[in-house]
Order: sequence, then structure tokens, then C-alpha cells
Amino acid sequence: MFDLDRWQEIFQALSKNKLRTALSGFTIAFAILLFTLLFGIGNGLKNTFAKQFAGDSQNSVYIRSGNTTKPYKGLQSGRKIQFRNDDSRFINEEFEDEIQFFSPNVERFNVLAVYKGEQNRYQVRGVYPDYQPLESAVIEQGRFLSYLDLEKKAKVLAIGRLVEKDLFGDFSALDKNINLDGVSYRVIGVFSDPGGDGDERFIYTPFSTAQGMYRDNDELDRFGLTYNPKLTVDQSLVFTKLLTKLLKEKHNVDPRDQGAIRVQNYAEGTKNVQQFMGVLTVIILFIGIGTLIAGIIGISNIMVYIVKERTKELGIRKALGATPSSIVGMIMLESVFVTAISGYAGLLLGTSILKFIGPTLEEYFILNPSVETYVVVGATITLIIAGTIAGYLPAKRAARIKPIDALNDK
Repeated sequence: MFDLDRWQEIFQALSKNKLRTALSGFTIAFAILLFTLLFGIGNGLKNTFAKQFAGDSQNSVYIRSGNTTKPYKGLQSGRKIQFRNDDSRFINEEFEDEIQFFSPNVERFNVLAVYKGEQNRYQVRGVYPDYQPLESAVIEQGRFLSYLDLEKKAKVLAIGRLVEKDLFGDFSALDKNINLDGVSYRVIGVFSDPGGDGDERFIYTPFSTAQGMYRDNDELDRFGLTYNPKLTVDQSLVFTKLLTKLLKEKHNVDPRDQGAIRVQNYAEGTKNVQQFMGVLTVIILFIGIGTLIAGIIGISNIMVYIVKERTKELGIRKALGATPSSIVGMIMLESVFVTAISGYAGLLLGTSILKFIGPTLEEYFILNPSVETYVVVGATITLIIAGTIAGYLPAKRAARIKPIDALNDK
């Protein structure tokens, strides 16, 4: 394997047959290049779907109200459904075993936040402490809201990382006071959110504080909850259907009315995405395997041609004392060397292209296209093995030819 003379012979043979070597290398490099680009774009699609669901817990359920679209029990259509505090008690009493975290919400849009000379407008949400795991918010400084804050109706805030950056620049917002529409609140925590920039521009305050400030009575806007993680996806869908049914009965809504009470279960979206990604993976594997098979056929045909072309050369080597095993070994080593170098070149070119075009693909919903190294290395090894086998079989036959027959070959 590390015989210097052997390697010198290999390099001489390759240099004397540049076109043949180039064709062999191009076939392998192109197969690996296509394989890398295909898997990279497929992974980019997977990353896009993963990001879409990163901002919320995968077992989150959100309940929103709207207007009725059908008359029911003598009530006219177009009636606004208004959630209240007793709906919170109703949900928790009916589904105590199914609910893990729960938070009613009061929302206020376009609130002017001011700190010294800096100001901007944000959405403020009044929530329970349980809202943090619903949004998968990560506390970077301080703490999130507590039930003591809720009980005291404290004027405190947990703000997104980008809210801090907007109003405080490079300084910490912790324990500073922010005016929200002229009312002073103290910042007790700063959070980041895997959902990205949009989710890091929210401001959270205790639900009781927001309800007292922005509502005249016990009205609220929506509910967020997570169901028991022991429930399967199908069980969680049964849970949300029953929850929707009971809320419609409580508010006298036609069971067929889809607009009055809307329940969004992230598990359903996750299930659909998983099914789609499974199909996408199968398609990518099918095309990828097809690409490798095309590469294998190409390198096999080229190796057969190479050995046939070198029949006289092999006959001379045998006449000069070369053993059949040394001839077979030389051809196989050439095959492995060309396949490995060309495969690596295809890998480098493919990853470079993905890195270069990656930012431009985001508008086509392909995020951070990349490919795992082990996948491409595995594909390259497959081609190396195929190249070795493709070189071995004709080399074995050529090594059996008598020198005089080889020299007479035309």
C-alpha cells in the first residue's frame, strides 16, 4: 500500500492517460456533487419546517374566539364570542388531568414603550407564569413572571431580547423602569425565544395587571395551554376536539360553526409535518440512490475500458516478471485513489455551492441547506467500493492473459 515504487508507477500511468483519468474523476465527482446538493436542499426544507415550529412547545394548544357564522338556538349569526375568567375555571375543572400548563391571555397591540430618549411600539401580553414553557422562552437575565406578581397585580415586565436592544442598546434592562403608554413598569427579566426576532419583540406582564389596565371587567382574549406529554398525538387531538365541543356548548355555538371558537393544536401540525418529511426523505433517498447507481455504472464502464485499453501494457509487465497479484493490486489502487480524490473534490464543490447559494434560497423556503459529513462520506465510500470491485473483475481477467496474447492484442 505504501510502496514508493508502486505509487510512482500509478502516478506515471495517470499522467500518461490524462483524458482517461479526467473522465473517471469527473464521473465520480459529478455523482457526489449531485448527491451533496440533493441532500443539502432536502435538509434545508427540513430546517424550514423545524423553524416554523420552534417558537412554541410541540404540545401547545391555543384557543381563540371570533364571531359566529351560523344562527343557533334563536341567536343570530355574527355574534361575538367573548371569553371570560369563568371560562378559565371551566377548562381547568373539565380537563384537570389532560392539562400540563395553562395561561389565559390579555393582549394589547401597538403599546408605546419609552425609556429615557428611546421609544418604540410593541405588543404587550398579560399572561400567567405558565406561559413561559408554552412559548419555549429562555430567560437570559433575571426571571419570568411569578404567581406572587399575579396575586399582587404587580407592574413588572419580562421583555424580549430585541426589546432590550431597541430601548437600552448594549446596556442591561434588568431592574430599569419602562413607561408603557405613560404607566411605569419595572423590568424583572429578559428572554430569548427560538421562534426568532418576531417572538423576541414581545413584552409580558402579569395577567391580572393587564386585565385591570386594558379591560373594564373580567374579559380576556385567548387561552394557551400544553397538554399532558404522556398523551399521544391522536389522544391529544381527541382532547382538543372535546375541548372545542364543550366550549361551543357553553357559549351556545353551532357545532358546525368553524369561526366562533378556534382551537389550534400544534401536535396536528407536527404530525402533518412529520408525514411530509417522511415522504420527502424517501424521495431524496430514492433520487440519491439513483444518482449513486448512475455513478457506479459510470465508473464500472470506465474501469472495464481502462483495463481493456491497457492490455498490452499489462502483457509487457507480465513479460518483465510482474505477478498477477501485483497487476491486480496496481489497478485496484489506481481505482481507489481516483475515486477517493474525485469524491472528495465533489464533496468540497457541493458544500461550497450550498454555502454560497444558501442565503439566496431562504426566499424559496430552504433554510441553511447543508449535508451531514457522514452521509457524503458514506456515499463516497460506496463509490470507492464500487470502483474497487469494478477494477478488480477486469483486472483479474487481464492478469490471467498470457504475455504473448496480450502483446498481440489490437
